[in-house]
Amino acid sequence: MEYEIKSAPKYHFNLKEIWEFRELIYFFTLRDIKIKYKQTVLGIIWAILQPLLMMTIFTVFFSRQLNISSYAIPYPIFVFSGLILWNVFSTGLSLSGNSMVNNANIIKKIYFPRLIIPLAAVLGTLLDFTMTLILFIVLLYFYLPGASFLNFLLVLPISLFVTFLTTFGVGSFLAALNVKYRDFRYIIPFMIQVLLFITPVIYPISLMPAGWIRDLLSINPLAGAIDLVRYSITGTPIDWLLVFRSSAISLAFLFIGLTYFRKTEYYFADLS
Repeated sequence: MEYEIKSAPKYHFNLKEIWEFRELIYFFTLRDIKIKYKQTVLGIIWAILQPLLMMTIFTVFFSRQLNISSYAIPYPIFVFSGLILWNVFSTGLSLSGNSMVNNANIIKKIYFPRLIIPLAAVLGTLLDFTMTLILFIVLLYFYLPGASFLNFLLVLPISLFVTFLTTFGVGSFLAALNVKYRDFRYIIPFMIQVLLFITPVIYPISLMPAGWIRDLLSINPLAGAIDLVRYSITGTPIDWLLVFRSSAISLAFLFIGLTYFRKTEYYFADLS
């Protein structure tokens, strides 16, 4: 009796097969985390130090010098509430976008669902997220002891889920492009820098005048995810239309990214 081992058909995400390889997801994720902090003096402390330094810089140069509005909450809390989700997106996008090229040797040797590689890269960012979340709760208690921690903890999973779907979708799309067009190795860091300034991390969307610019910024799914966290902190009624729109756009990004990834997956072993 002969058995043929082959990947799933094109345009089929084959989630069942990915679930069967769930242990491999765990090992890839653990490996990526170890590689990230290998031979560093501070290790996991960098997960806290980086957003803390960025918060300080943005507070000094943007809040004090430019007097940016911050939804009537202290600007350090305003900007850090954006950074905890932005770091998941930026780090996950960078790692997943380069993941297929960085794992070229493994791809050539054995078969496994290739989608596991960018998925593990994004999952690895959740450790950093946990560390920054702990620091954020400490800062929140210091700056806003009267804030509703319960509301914050209730909406945070929704914001994180939208951010994760967006990161995984866009990251998978870039990972597939990066295999064929190595220019994306240089485009991805530049793109992340640009996206930081068109995502309401350091400023609110309301700062922009009504018109096409504000409409363009509002379709960014991270905008809805970040604003949802800020709504919970300020006690402002949640704009569920914004949440629904952000969720729908993140799902669209996910579908496009996974579809393109599966479409080009057959060529990965040859192009890597």
